[in-house]
Amino acid sequence: MSIPILTFFNNKGGVGKTSLVYHLAWMLSDLGYQVLASDLDPQANLTSMFINEDRLEVLWPVNGHRKTIYSSLQPLLNGTGDIEKPHLEQITYKLSLVVGDLTLSSTEDELSSQWPECMDGRPRAFRVISALWRILQTAAEDLKTDIVLVDVGPNLGALNRAVLVATDYVVVPLGADLFSLQGLRNLGPTLKGWRNGWQDRYGRNPIPELSIPNGLIKPIGYVVQQYSIRLGRPVQAYDKWVNRMPEEYARNLLGNETGPYAVTPEDDRENALATVKHYRSLVPMAQEYRKPIFHLTTADGAFGSHAAAVESAHEDFRILAEKIVGRIELEKSKMSNRLL
Repeated sequence: MSIPILTFFNNKGGVGKTSLVYHLAWMLSDLGYQVLASDLDPQANLTSMFINEDRLEVLWPVNGHRKTIYSSLQPLLNGTGDIEKPHLEQITYKLSLVVGDLTLSSTEDELSSQWPECMDGRPRAFRVISALWRILQTAAEDLKTDIVLVDVGPNLGALNRAVLVATDYVVVPLGADLFSLQGLRNLGPTLKGWRNGWQDRYGRNPIPELSIPNGLIKPIGYVVQQYSIRLGRPVQAYDKWVNRMPEEYARNLLGNETGPYAVTPEDDRENALATVKHYRSLVPMAQEYRKPIFHLTTADGAFGSHAAAVESAHEDFRILAEKIVGRIELEKSKMSNRLL
Protein backbone atom coordinates (compact mmCIF):
# COMPACT_ATOMS: atom_id res chain seq x y z
CA MET A 1 0.00 0.00 0.00
CA SER A 2 1.47 3.37 -1.01
CA ILE A 3 1.85 6.31 1.38
CA PRO A 4 -0.58 9.19 0.61
CA ILE A 5 1.03 12.18 -1.10
CA LEU A 6 -0.59 15.59 -0.62
CA THR A 7 0.57 18.44 -2.88
CA PHE A 8 -0.15 22.14 -2.37
CA PHE A 9 -0.48 23.64 -5.82
CA ASN A 10 -1.50 26.81 -7.60
CA ASN A 11 0.05 28.22 -10.74
CA LYS A 12 -0.38 31.67 -9.15
CA GLY A 13 2.53 32.58 -6.85
CA GLY A 14 2.45 34.68 -3.71
CA VAL A 15 -0.50 32.89 -2.08
CA GLY A 16 1.34 31.59 1.00
CA LYS A 17 1.77 28.06 -0.36
CA THR A 18 5.21 27.31 1.09
CA SER A 19 4.37 28.73 4.51
CA LEU A 20 1.22 26.63 4.51
CA VAL A 21 3.15 23.40 3.78
CA TYR A 22 5.73 24.30 6.45
CA HIS A 23 3.19 24.98 9.19
CA LEU A 24 1.03 21.97 8.36
CA ALA A 25 4.05 19.68 8.38
CA TRP A 26 4.87 20.86 11.89
CA MET A 27 1.26 20.66 13.07
CA LEU A 28 0.67 17.16 11.73
CA SER A 29 3.88 15.99 13.42
CA ASP A 30 2.73 17.68 16.65
CA LEU A 31 -0.51 15.69 16.35
CA GLY A 32 1.49 12.46 16.29
CA TYR A 33 1.78 11.72 12.57
CA GLN A 34 5.09 10.76 10.98
CA VAL A 35 5.50 13.44 8.30
CA LEU A 36 7.78 13.73 5.29
CA ALA A 37 7.94 17.24 3.85
CA SER A 38 9.25 17.33 0.27
CA ASP A 39 10.61 20.40 -1.48
CA LEU A 40 9.99 19.89 -5.21
CA ASP A 41 10.05 23.60 -6.03
CA PRO A 42 13.30 24.55 -7.81
CA GLN A 43 13.33 27.77 -5.76
CA ALA A 44 13.83 25.58 -2.63
CA ASN A 45 12.00 28.03 -0.36
CA LEU A 46 10.60 25.26 1.84
CA THR A 47 14.11 23.95 2.40
CA SER A 48 15.32 27.39 3.47
CA MET A 49 12.48 27.60 6.01
CA PHE A 50 13.59 24.36 7.65
CA ILE A 51 17.39 24.58 7.33
CA ASN A 52 19.87 27.39 8.03
CA GLU A 53 22.50 28.47 5.53
CA ASP A 54 25.41 26.81 7.31
CA ARG A 55 23.72 23.43 7.07
CA LEU A 56 22.68 24.11 3.48
CA GLU A 57 26.31 24.67 2.53
CA VAL A 58 27.01 21.12 3.70
CA LEU A 59 24.03 19.73 1.77
CA TRP A 60 24.78 21.81 -1.33
CA PRO A 61 28.60 21.54 -1.70
CA VAL A 62 30.17 23.32 -4.66
CA ASN A 63 32.10 20.15 -5.43
CA GLY A 64 30.93 16.73 -4.39
CA HIS A 65 27.69 14.86 -3.92
CA ARG A 66 24.68 17.04 -3.07
CA LYS A 67 22.18 15.57 -0.61
CA THR A 68 19.05 16.71 -2.43
CA ILE A 69 16.09 15.50 -4.46
CA TYR A 70 18.05 16.20 -7.65
CA SER A 71 20.87 13.89 -6.52
CA SER A 72 18.36 11.05 -6.30
CA LEU A 73 17.34 11.67 -9.91
CA GLN A 74 20.84 12.13 -11.33
CA PRO A 75 21.77 8.52 -12.20
CA LEU A 76 18.50 8.12 -14.13
CA LEU A 77 18.86 11.46 -15.90
CA ASN A 78 22.50 10.77 -16.76
CA GLY A 79 21.69 7.29 -18.09
CA THR A 80 23.99 5.57 -15.57
CA GLY A 81 21.31 3.84 -13.49
CA ASP A 82 17.95 4.32 -11.85
CA ILE A 83 16.91 6.53 -8.95
CA GLU A 84 18.85 6.57 -5.68
CA LYS A 85 17.43 6.71 -2.18
CA PRO A 86 17.21 10.36 -1.12
CA HIS A 87 18.97 11.92 1.82
CA LEU A 88 16.38 12.63 4.51
CA GLU A 89 17.10 15.61 6.72
CA GLN A 90 15.68 14.91 10.17
CA ILE A 91 14.00 17.98 11.65
CA THR A 92 12.44 16.17 14.63
CA TYR A 93 11.82 12.50 15.32
CA LYS A 94 8.37 12.93 13.73
CA LEU A 95 9.31 15.25 10.86
CA SER A 96 11.82 14.85 8.03
CA LEU A 97 12.60 16.75 4.84
CA VAL A 98 13.50 15.78 1.29
CA VAL A 99 15.88 18.64 0.55
CA GLY A 100 15.18 20.89 -2.44
CA ASP A 101 17.65 21.90 -5.13
CA LEU A 102 17.77 24.80 -7.56
CA THR A 103 19.15 22.37 -10.18
CA LEU A 104 15.77 20.61 -10.24
CA SER A 105 14.64 23.07 -12.92
CA SER A 106 17.04 21.37 -15.35
CA THR A 107 14.82 18.27 -15.38
CA GLU A 108 12.05 20.05 -17.32
CA ASP A 109 13.30 19.09 -20.79
CA GLU A 110 13.76 15.40 -19.96
CA LEU A 111 10.38 15.15 -18.24
CA SER A 112 8.76 16.90 -21.18
CA SER A 113 10.35 14.66 -23.83
CA GLN A 114 9.58 11.40 -21.99
CA TRP A 115 5.85 12.14 -21.49
CA PRO A 116 4.83 11.33 -25.11
CA GLU A 117 7.23 8.37 -25.15
CA CYS A 118 5.04 6.67 -22.52
CA MET A 119 2.34 6.30 -25.19
CA ASP A 120 4.70 4.03 -27.10
CA GLY A 121 5.40 1.91 -24.01
CA ARG A 122 9.06 2.96 -23.74
CA PRO A 123 10.65 1.59 -20.54
CA ARG A 124 12.83 4.64 -19.91
CA ALA A 125 9.85 6.95 -20.27
CA PHE A 126 8.01 5.19 -17.46
CA ARG A 127 11.10 5.18 -15.27
CA VAL A 128 11.55 8.93 -15.74
CA ILE A 129 7.92 10.01 -15.31
CA SER A 130 7.46 7.81 -12.21
CA ALA A 131 10.84 8.73 -10.69
CA LEU A 132 9.65 11.40 -8.26
CA TRP A 133 6.84 9.17 -6.99
CA ARG A 134 9.23 6.27 -6.51
CA ILE A 135 11.72 8.45 -4.63
CA LEU A 136 9.06 9.78 -2.27
CA GLN A 137 7.55 6.35 -1.69
CA THR A 138 10.97 4.83 -0.96
CA ALA A 139 11.72 7.59 1.55
CA ALA A 140 8.27 7.36 3.14
CA GLU A 141 8.49 3.59 3.53
CA ASP A 142 11.96 3.82 5.14
CA LEU A 143 10.62 6.32 7.69
CA LYS A 144 7.28 4.54 8.17
CA THR A 145 5.73 7.84 7.20
CA ASP A 146 2.00 8.47 7.53
CA ILE A 147 1.82 11.28 4.96
CA VAL A 148 4.02 13.10 2.44
CA LEU A 149 3.48 16.86 2.02
CA VAL A 150 4.82 18.38 -1.20
CA ASP A 151 5.62 21.96 -2.12
CA VAL A 152 5.93 22.83 -5.83
CA GLY A 153 6.58 25.94 -7.88
CA PRO A 154 3.80 28.13 -9.35
CA ASN A 155 3.78 26.91 -12.95
CA LEU A 156 2.21 24.36 -15.29
CA GLY A 157 5.43 22.86 -16.66
CA ALA A 158 6.60 19.28 -17.13
CA LEU A 159 8.20 19.05 -13.68
CA ASN A 160 4.95 19.92 -11.94
CA ARG A 161 3.07 17.54 -14.21
CA ALA A 162 5.34 14.70 -13.00
CA VAL A 163 4.80 15.81 -9.39
CA LEU A 164 1.02 15.90 -9.79
CA VAL A 165 0.98 12.49 -11.50
CA ALA A 166 2.70 11.31 -8.30
CA THR A 167 0.05 13.02 -6.17
CA ASP A 168 -2.97 11.48 -4.49
CA TYR A 169 -4.54 14.67 -3.09
CA VAL A 170 -4.31 18.37 -3.93
CA VAL A 171 -4.93 21.45 -1.77
CA VAL A 172 -5.21 24.78 -3.61
CA PRO A 173 -3.94 27.88 -1.75
CA LEU A 174 -5.61 31.10 -2.94
CA GLY A 175 -5.23 34.84 -2.56
CA ALA A 176 -8.14 37.26 -2.78
CA ASP A 177 -7.49 38.76 -6.20
CA LEU A 178 -8.16 38.37 -9.91
CA PHE A 179 -4.92 36.45 -10.41
CA SER A 180 -5.98 33.66 -8.06
CA LEU A 181 -9.35 33.55 -9.77
CA GLN A 182 -7.65 33.14 -13.14
CA GLY A 183 -5.33 30.58 -11.57
CA LEU A 184 -8.33 28.44 -10.67
CA ARG A 185 -9.60 28.66 -14.25
CA ASN A 186 -6.24 27.44 -15.54
CA LEU A 187 -5.69 24.85 -12.84
CA GLY A 188 -8.89 22.85 -13.21
CA PRO A 189 -8.55 21.96 -16.93
CA THR A 190 -4.81 21.38 -16.48
CA LEU A 191 -5.22 18.87 -13.66
CA LYS A 192 -7.98 17.10 -15.57
CA GLY A 193 -5.76 16.91 -18.66
CA TRP A 194 -2.82 15.55 -16.66
CA ARG A 195 -5.02 12.99 -14.90
CA ASN A 196 -6.56 11.79 -18.17
CA GLY A 197 -3.18 11.80 -19.90
CA TRP A 198 -1.69 9.54 -17.24
CA GLN A 199 -4.68 7.21 -17.35
CA ASP A 200 -4.04 6.82 -21.10
CA ARG A 201 -0.43 5.90 -20.35
CA TYR A 202 -0.80 3.87 -17.16
CA GLY A 203 -1.68 0.56 -18.84
CA ARG A 204 1.21 0.84 -21.30
CA ASN A 205 3.91 0.32 -18.66
CA PRO A 206 6.09 -2.44 -20.18
CA ILE A 207 8.00 -3.25 -16.96
CA PRO A 208 5.92 -5.56 -14.71
CA GLU A 209 8.18 -5.05 -11.69
CA LEU A 210 8.15 -1.23 -11.98
CA SER A 211 5.69 0.33 -9.53
CA ILE A 212 4.14 3.52 -10.88
CA PRO A 213 1.66 6.02 -9.40
CA ASN A 214 -2.06 5.74 -10.05
CA GLY A 215 -2.35 9.48 -10.74
CA LEU A 216 -5.40 10.10 -8.54
CA ILE A 217 -4.80 13.89 -8.34
CA LYS A 218 -7.93 14.44 -6.23
CA PRO A 219 -8.65 18.04 -5.12
CA ILE A 220 -9.74 18.06 -1.47
CA GLY A 221 -10.27 21.79 -0.94
CA TYR A 222 -8.84 25.28 -0.97
CA VAL A 223 -7.27 27.62 1.58
CA VAL A 224 -7.73 31.39 1.31
CA GLN A 225 -5.10 33.86 2.45
CA GLN A 226 -6.90 36.38 4.62
CA TYR A 227 -7.09 40.09 3.96
CA SER A 228 -4.54 42.24 5.81
CA ILE A 229 -5.05 45.96 6.45
CA ARG A 230 -1.40 46.45 5.55
CA LEU A 231 -2.24 45.69 1.95
CA GLY A 232 -3.89 49.12 1.85
CA ARG A 233 -7.05 47.88 0.16
CA PRO A 234 -10.62 48.29 1.35
CA VAL A 235 -12.41 45.23 2.70
CA GLN A 236 -14.93 45.47 -0.15
CA ALA A 237 -12.14 44.77 -2.66
CA TYR A 238 -11.18 41.65 -0.73
CA ASP A 239 -14.78 40.43 -0.58
CA LYS A 240 -15.27 41.12 -4.28
CA TRP A 241 -12.72 38.48 -5.20
CA VAL A 242 -12.80 36.02 -2.32
CA ASN A 243 -16.56 35.49 -2.56
CA ARG A 244 -16.18 34.32 -6.15
CA MET A 245 -13.78 31.54 -5.16
CA PRO A 246 -16.39 28.92 -4.13
CA GLU A 247 -18.08 28.95 -7.54
CA GLU A 248 -14.84 29.05 -9.51
CA TYR A 249 -13.39 26.18 -7.49
CA ALA A 250 -16.52 24.05 -7.88
CA ARG A 251 -16.71 24.74 -11.62
CA ASN A 252 -13.07 24.33 -12.53
CA LEU A 253 -11.68 21.83 -10.03
CA LEU A 254 -14.76 19.65 -9.49
CA GLY A 255 -16.58 20.08 -12.81
CA ASN A 256 -19.76 21.31 -11.10
CA GLU A 257 -21.32 23.46 -13.84
CA THR A 258 -24.83 23.76 -12.41
CA GLY A 259 -24.43 24.63 -8.74
CA PRO A 260 -25.72 25.43 -6.25
CA TYR A 261 -22.62 27.30 -5.11
CA ALA A 262 -21.69 28.69 -1.70
CA VAL A 263 -21.88 32.47 -1.46
CA THR A 264 -18.70 32.90 0.61
CA PRO A 265 -15.81 30.64 1.68
CA GLU A 266 -17.26 30.69 5.20
CA ASP A 267 -20.41 29.06 3.80
CA ASP A 268 -18.49 26.60 1.64
CA ARG A 269 -18.24 23.72 4.08
CA GLU A 270 -17.68 21.20 1.34
CA ASN A 271 -14.58 22.75 -0.25
CA ALA A 272 -13.17 25.61 1.88
CA LEU A 273 -10.62 24.19 4.30
CA ALA A 274 -9.60 27.41 6.03
CA THR A 275 -8.93 31.11 5.85
CA VAL A 276 -5.32 31.67 6.91
CA LYS A 277 -4.64 34.86 8.84
CA HIS A 278 -1.80 37.29 8.24
CA TYR A 279 0.31 37.11 11.39
CA ARG A 280 2.35 40.18 10.48
CA SER A 281 5.32 40.60 12.87
CA LEU A 282 5.18 36.97 14.00
CA VAL A 283 6.28 35.80 10.55
CA PRO A 284 9.84 37.27 10.62
CA MET A 285 10.14 36.22 14.28
CA ALA A 286 9.30 32.62 13.39
CA GLN A 287 11.68 32.71 10.41
CA GLU A 288 14.51 33.96 12.62
CA TYR A 289 14.11 31.05 15.03
CA ARG A 290 13.24 28.54 12.26
CA LYS A 291 10.10 27.35 13.92
CA PRO A 292 6.40 27.60 13.12
CA ILE A 293 4.47 30.58 14.46
CA PHE A 294 2.63 28.41 16.96
CA HIS A 295 5.91 27.24 18.56
CA LEU A 296 7.06 30.76 19.44
CA THR A 297 7.50 31.41 23.16
CA THR A 298 8.02 34.40 25.42
CA ALA A 299 11.77 33.68 25.21
CA ASP A 300 11.51 34.34 21.47
CA GLY A 301 9.75 37.66 22.10
CA ALA A 302 6.17 36.42 21.73
CA PHE A 303 4.46 38.04 24.69
CA GLY A 304 1.37 40.20 25.17
CA SER A 305 -0.66 40.40 21.97
CA HIS A 306 1.93 38.23 20.24
CA ALA A 307 1.34 35.43 22.74
CA ALA A 308 -2.39 35.58 22.02
CA ALA A 309 -1.68 35.42 18.29
CA VAL A 310 0.54 32.36 18.83
CA GLU A 311 -2.31 30.57 20.60
CA SER A 312 -4.72 31.59 17.83
CA ALA A 313 -2.32 30.28 15.17
CA HIS A 314 -2.02 26.96 16.98
CA GLU A 315 -5.78 26.53 17.06
CA ASP A 316 -6.22 27.58 13.42
CA PHE A 317 -3.59 25.16 12.10
CA ARG A 318 -4.78 22.35 14.35
CA ILE A 319 -8.29 22.67 12.94
CA LEU A 320 -6.95 22.84 9.37
CA ALA A 321 -4.72 19.79 9.90
CA GLU A 322 -7.59 17.78 11.33
CA LYS A 323 -9.82 18.74 8.40
CA ILE A 324 -7.20 17.50 5.96
CA VAL A 325 -6.77 14.27 7.94
CA GLY A 326 -10.52 13.75 7.69
CA ARG A 327 -10.68 14.49 3.96
CA ILE A 328 -8.04 11.93 3.07
CA GLU A 329 -9.05 9.42 5.78
CA LEU A 330 -5.47 9.44 7.07
CA GLU A 331 -6.33 7.49 10.22
CA LYS A 332 -7.42 4.58 8.05
CA SER A 333 -4.17 4.77 6.09
CA LYS A 334 -2.19 5.01 9.32
CA MET A 335 -3.76 1.86 10.74
CA SER A 336 -3.14 -0.03 7.48
CA ASN A 337 0.54 0.94 7.48
CA ARG A 338 0.98 -0.35 11.02
CA LEU A 339 -0.56 -3.70 10.08
CA LEU A 340 1.78 -4.27 7.14
